[in-house]
Amino acid sequence: MTLLPAIMGLFKHRLEPKKGGRIARRALADLAGHGQDSAVPAPTETTTKTGKVQKPVGKSMGARWVGFVMKAPIVFVIVVLGIVGVASIPALSLDLNLPTSGQQPLNTTNRQAYDLLAKGFGPGYNGPLIVAADITQSTDIQGVLTKIQDELGTVKGVTYVSQGVPDATLDTAIFRVIPDAAPDSPETKVVVQAVRDLNPKITADLGTPIAVTGQTAVAVDISNLLTAALLPFGILVVGLSIVLLAMVFRSIAVPVTAALGFLLSVGASFGVSVAVFQWGWGSSLLNMDSTGPLLSFLPILLMAILFGLAMDYQVFLVSGMREEYVKSRDARRSVRVGFVHGARVVTAAALIMFFVFFAFVPEGTGAIKQIALALAVGVFVDAFLVRMTLIPAIMTMLGDTAWKLPRAIRRILPNVDVEGEGLREHITNSAWAAKHTGDAVTAENLAIAGVEGRVDVSVPSGGLLVVAGDTSSRRLFGATLAGRLLPEHGELQILSRCLPSEAGAISRLVSLVDLSSPRPDIDTTVDQALRERISLAKPWFRPWVSRAEVNDRIAAVNRSLRVVEGEAEITDTTTLGALSPLASAILLTALGLADRSELVVVDTGDKGSPTADETVFLDALVSLVDAATTLVVGMPAVPFGLEQTTSVQAPSAESGEHVAARASTPAPRAVSILELSHPALQNPARQEGSLR
Repeated sequence: MTLLPAIMGLFKHRLEPKKGGRIARRALADLAGHGQDSAVPAPTETTTKTGKVQKPVGKSMGARWVGFVMKAPIVFVIVVLGIVGVASIPALSLDLNLPTSGQQPLNTTNRQAYDLLAKGFGPGYNGPLIVAADITQSTDIQGVLTKIQDELGTVKGVTYVSQGVPDATLDTAIFRVIPDAAPDSPETKVVVQAVRDLNPKITADLGTPIAVTGQTAVAVDISNLLTAALLPFGILVVGLSIVLLAMVFRSIAVPVTAALGFLLSVGASFGVSVAVFQWGWGSSLLNMDSTGPLLSFLPILLMAILFGLAMDYQVFLVSGMREEYVKSRDARRSVRVGFVHGARVVTAAALIMFFVFFAFVPEGTGAIKQIALALAVGVFVDAFLVRMTLIPAIMTMLGDTAWKLPRAIRRILPNVDVEGEGLREHITNSAWAAKHTGDAVTAENLAIAGVEGRVDVSVPSGGLLVVAGDTSSRRLFGATLAGRLLPEHGELQILSRCLPSEAGAISRLVSLVDLSSPRPDIDTTVDQALRERISLAKPWFRPWVSRAEVNDRIAAVNRSLRVVEGEAEITDTTTLGALSPLASAILLTALGLADRSELVVVDTGDKGSPTADETVFLDALVSLVDAATTLVVGMPAVPFGLEQTTSVQAPSAESGEHVAARASTPAPRAVSILELSHPALQNPARQEGSLR
């Protein structure tokens, strides 16, 4: 992820196939006559500049194979499921245990000694059980040990029980219990559990607790623990893979099919291993001298390694499909193109791993032979049957549905965007925004959830946009301008930044002020409110506010209030509850300007302007806001008498579109007007708090 891209960046275009070369012609042949490339001509005989005749190049094996699969996908799904299902049947007889000397080659001394003991004394002598008894509470030690010996001899499957031997301090006694069966047989596991089940009875009758130990009992315990861990381990691995793949591919079908394919590969690997090593099928071909249970930690080891390889193969193939689908939106074409691009990589990787693992099978010892065969079978089944046959067939059958993600899940999962879909969208939007550098806000064919129709508006930098309409629509529009709400469709640039890719940057440059939100702190003074807001807008390492900063804000507010005849000025000791409606609105706007934002969105709520003359209120706001800052004001209706040089078209009932007109008002600000709805459609909005 670091070195390889850097090296490729050094070579740049020199890594591209030579134009007219065999590789380039092969790629064109793979795409010819399919999907959007149906116009690509079929390969024909060509002549080079030197006069050399180049024969037409046929399609690659991967292209021919995926084309064959896509002709009848349901047939291949049934065939693969049938083969893998049959191969998985022996897995139902899976038996796990630690390896013993009985699984060693015949020419080893360990195996020879094991066979001699089994022949002369019985198979159980190779794995005796040690039973320890606590005799600290016994007064008749010999009698108690005799009774324990008799009880142990009654266990079914026990051949011999030695006399109890106490230690030198008479604290503990041990018994040697010989089972009928070999130490790695299922019958011995039953004997171990049966002896342990005697502990409550012996403790109650004799007051002497017993415990089973020894190499055989330890091996049984380890096998049982690892077997019990298989299901939780599988659920954890499969569950995490589904979540991660859903994040990467923005699909529910892709991770589910990937996980189910992994389980099929694991089942087939277990089934073949059981058939070979427990049942003895093909044992002569693999130089096996005996059969027995599988290695205890083989399933977890197999699942861990095979999971990594399976997900690699899945990503190699499906990432190409996803990338092509993002570009073309042609589901069938994406399966073909993605498979062709990834088939060689998956084939090479799978063959390498298969031969590496299978090389240990013919001459490997017991445990190594089991691990190697299980991994070799798992890799082969997963790569060639599941990933390169079953997955393309299922993806072809699902079509566009394969790339759908339920809305509820889409909201929860983060978007990793491995294919760079967001980057391509950002580049396209940035190129569009570069054409509107003189505008602070530009929207074209913009659709916002909850706002009827489409919005087209253009606001010059430092201009004034008056948004008229119902309160809900105005607030949704304002939240979109501030980057808090993403549009559903269309283009929108704010201060030369695009949505949705730069929503975070836009939110830091835009302030939202809701004038209809009542402040509960009516006893707070103007000085306290300004200091608190200015301090929050400053860096954490210098939050202090000077007296001059507060006085400058109060002076700006009073300058705006002078626009309205008879409006009293405020001081630093004036409480918020004592402010007039206009003074409160101007102060709230001044608090919003403390962020030094380049665009301020002010909404008047359901009541509208705090003054009878709405144009006077607008003049007061304009006098407060710096000339370089763009101002957006939401009101129930367009103020009467607002001067404009071009007509403003109201939204038509037929089209439902909103049309904004560029107009002018007395210098220095240009005015744009946007009507979101007819007055007849205006409905009071639910109070949702202050947006700042």
